[in-house]
Order: sequence, then C-alpha cells, then structure tokens
Amino acid sequence: MAKILLVDDDVELTALLKDILDMEGFEVTEANDGEAGLAAVSDDIDLILLDVMMPRMNGMDMLRKLRENHHTPVLMLTAKGEEIDRVIGLELGADDYLPKPFSDRELLARIRAILRRTGSTTQENNSDSLTYQDIEVFPGRQEVYCNKQLLDLTSTEIALLSYFVQNPGKVVSKEDLSLDVLGKRLAPFDRAIDMHVSNLRKKLPEKSDGKPRIKTLRGRGYLFVEEA
Repeated sequence: MAKILLVDDDVELTALLKDILDMEGFEVTEANDGEAGLAAVSDDIDLILLDVMMPRMNGMDMLRKLRENHHTPVLMLTAKGEEIDRVIGLELGADDYLPKPFSDRELLARIRAILRRTGSTTQENNSDSLTYQDIEVFPGRQEVYCNKQLLDLTSTEIALLSYFVQNPGKVVSKEDLSLDVLGKRLAPFDRAIDMHVSNLRKKLPEKSDGKPRIKTLRGRGYLFVEEA
C-alpha cells in the first residue's frame, strides 16, 4: 500500500481527495500548511501531493527545504494558468504538476505514473543496473553513478536518464519522453520534459572531451550522444 502525504490548506478539498485516495487503497496523511507538511515527511512516504499557495510556508518553500534532505517524489498542485509556478516547481525538483481544477481520473493517473517509475524496488533486483560509457544507473536502488561518483538526482531524472542510457544515439521526441517517462501525453505548452532534461544536464558531469551528453534537436527532440 503506497503512502501519500497530502499538503493543502483547502480543508474541504483535502477531505475529498483523502476519501478518493482511501477508496483506491492508498494510505493518506494530511497537512494543511508547509510547516506541518515538512514535519510529516518520513522515509516511508512514497509520494507528496503539494499545493503551492498555503499559509505559514508555501509549497515552493516547502519543496525547497524538502529537497535539502529528501528525494521523495512530489506532484505539485498548481492554480490553472499559473505557468510560472509550474516552471519554478520543476526547477526545484518537483516530479510533475497538475493544474487545478482536475478530475479524479487525471489525479489518479498522475499518481500511478509517478509510483510506477519510482516503485521499481518492488519489481527489480536492487543490484540490476544499466550502464553506458561512464554512467551506471541502478533503478531498483534509485541511484546513479558517473565515474564512480554518486549523483544527486530526483526519481524523475533517474527515470529520464535510464531511458536515455537505453537509447544512445537515437533521436527521442518530447512526445515519447512524456509518455514513456512521465506517463502522460504531451500537452501544448507543457514544459515538464524540457525542465527535467535541463535539470539533468546541469547535474551530469562534463565528458572528458568536453562534448555535451544530451543534445537538443530543435523540432525533433533530444539525442543522448553516442560515443564514437
């Protein structure tokens, strides 16, 4: 049973979402502001649903503090049309965002997509790895090494890198990345994949030859550079 921490100051919405998630078999803990949310974070939480606008400590500040010590997956709940909140959230390490108002079906689909890509410890041997050049990915342990050094990546960045490592030298479209990595169809003006790739680029050490590891091909997608 996956454990979800729901952090939102809308008490009525929180109660409604808890009922929905309870019926789907999730174990839900509630908090109504960022400070209470941080206090409720523990190693056994599988996913955090995090509202942006809250008293005492807003969602962005909570996410910023959370990422100092935890890699728990986060699904941001943002106001409709507030693109800046989504971009900032992704830059701070959110795994995905869902604009309000949203349907029960969409929320559950996003939750399950995140849990699928981060819950591989129940499906894979922790020692199984994906290796390419100087990069080694352990999906089951949610760890990535480059030149034997452990990298500080979020669960979504690990899933994205795993996809690239398995497809070196191939042009992969944003549509395919969104569907295969994030578990959702790419919507117009959706910048989630762009932001995750940008964050991943910043965290990957430079290659010894100084060449980029990931190339952007305008209008086509991305290319994980294959060694000559």
